[in-house]
Amino acid sequence: MEKYDIIIVGAGPGGLTAGIYAGRQGTKNLILDKGFAGGIGREVPLMENYPGFDSISGLELIEKMKAQAIKNCELHESENVQEIIRTDDEYRFTVKTDKDSYSTKTVILATGSSHRQLDAKGEEEFKGKGVSYCATCDGFFFQGRDVIMVGGGNSALQEALYLNNLGANVTLVHRRDEFRAQKYLQDQIKDESINVIYNAVVEEIKGDMLVESVVLKDTKSGELSELSVSGIFVSVGYIPHTELAKELGVDLDESGHIIIDKEQKTSVDYVYAIGDVCVGLKQWVVACGEGAVAATSAYHDLKK
Repeated sequence: MEKYDIIIVGAGPGGLTAGIYAGRQGTKNLILDKGFAGGIGREVPLMENYPGFDSISGLELIEKMKAQAIKNCELHESENVQEIIRTDDEYRFTVKTDKDSYSTKTVILATGSSHRQLDAKGEEEFKGKGVSYCATCDGFFFQGRDVIMVGGGNSALQEALYLNNLGANVTLVHRRDEFRAQKYLQDQIKDESINVIYNAVVEEIKGDMLVESVVLKDTKSGELSELSVSGIFVSVGYIPHTELAKELGVDLDESGHIIIDKEQKTSVDYVYAIGDVCVGLKQWVVACGEGAVAATSAYHDLKK
């Protein structure tokens, strides 16, 4: 069984940064990811708040980070971690995947999150038939067509702008009377004259073979209205992937996120956590900073 000083579970921005720092500190480390490096970060159409770039897509930035990471650590993509078992020897954990097993002295959980669904009638039925959670992936198919983007955070507004630039006729639907997104994104929505429906939620998605319309419910009056659309893009938050953390006995907060201290340490010794799976601000630059801190914390703990 191959032995490592640090195994990082997840190859998002935080996981890749942790791998860079861990490798440069002289540790033997491995990053494992069930999919491709970057996860849902690959879907970000455009970022304008990542230091060093006026604007860059999530995919382009991930590819740059990946190229840097593999100079400093091993990276196994498409290898799903199924179980992490605590042991009593020097290598405190056995990490079992769908392909192999590894021993490691420390573990960094960078397991990220997945898209939260609307739980609206018809959502499951029309996934891939007009319902999408990734404008970057599917926006091209809706050029010149009427679509709605559901959500009010940074991701929702970024993707609405992306769809608008592709030539889709976008309407933003948000359940509150104001957005949570950063002001510069709100200003861009106004500048592009993108239509917004406030105080509304998706009650039902209707169609035959493909999406044809959506039923909206006014959150104040309860009134229902139907809007003809060809596509529904959803960005209403994320669900943290904490299955491995729970099995290890790591403490979570009431929202289901991993609780960490300023050194990214969890409640379990030699287990650290970073990125969207943790309590805190969900931003790339934050995840990268946490990755650097976690790798450094693990390195110092290995030297004790």
